[in-house]
Parts: sequence; C-alpha cells; structure tokens
Amino acid sequence: VSQYDPALYEGLTPVEPPATAEEGYHLTEDMTDRAIGWVRQQKALMPEKPFFVYFAPGAVHAPHHVPKEWADKYKGRFAQGWDKLREETFARQKKLGVIAPDAELTKRHAEIPAWDEMPAQMKPVLERQMEVYAGFLEHTDHHIGRLVDALGDLGVLENTIVYYIFGDN
Repeated sequence: VSQYDPALYEGLTPVEPPATAEEGYHLTEDMTDRAIGWVRQQKALMPEKPFFVYFAPGAVHAPHHVPKEWADKYKGRFAQGWDKLREETFARQKKLGVIAPDAELTKRHAEIPAWDEMPAQMKPVLERQMEVYAGFLEHTDHHIGRLVDALGDLGVLENTIVYYIFGDN
C-alpha cells in the first residue's frame, strides 16, 4: 500500500488520511500517532487494565516509501555493493559477539548475481534502492521508538512486553 496515500479504515469504515503527501503525510507516522493516542486514552480511562497493541507498519515491504531525507542519510553507504557489504556485516557481527567467532559466511545464493557481475548502468539504481530500504527501516525504527518512549512516559513500559518482529510478511 502507498505510505503516502493509503486506503485507510477505522473498523469497517473507510476514512481519509488526515493530510496529503504534499502536506507531509506518511502512514508510519500517522499509525504511531494513533497508537500513542490510543494507549494514552486506555491508560487514562482504565489505568489498571492491561492493553494490547498490534502495531504493524509497512516497512520494509514494497513499495519502499520514505521521506527523501531519510533515504539521503545513506547516500554512498552501499557503493561497495552487496557482496562486500555482506562480508563487512558478517565481520562486524563476529566482532560484536552476535555470531560465534568460528561461524563461516555462507555462499551467496546462486540466484543472486555477484555485485561485480551487475551492469555498470544498473549499479546506481541498485545502490539507491539499498539507500531507500535502509532509510525506510530507520524511519520505522524511529517511530517504533516514539511508541516505546510514550509507554515509558506513561510509566507502563516496565510492565509491558514488546515483541519486535522484523520481516517482510
């Protein structure tokens, strides 16, 4: 769905977004605002009752719609291509202890071409796709952080279970 002009429903009723893309509307921001408002209302009306929020933003599912400034933060960060990036990420994860020191990097899947095999005219497009993807992910993380911060401000974070599942489906 478009992050700028989504088809929205409240329950079964279609509703219009509160602003347009030209006015700065983005679905993730709106969802976060609504989730924060909903939790605040629940805690104001029933402070002792538990609550459940299923918060499922569209990132990083296509289409990758993110404000330009978020994607631009990653300008040039992926110029080395996905093979080199994969090696760097693996080494960093080992250094941080995320993976075992004796872990071995798996072979790149045969259906994914090597970066060096990609036509030169495609590399800028592919590099920009990686920048947009990273910006979309950070933008989403930022707004999830806003929701978590709101739970902290309400004094309920310490008594709240948060499952963060990152994925595309």
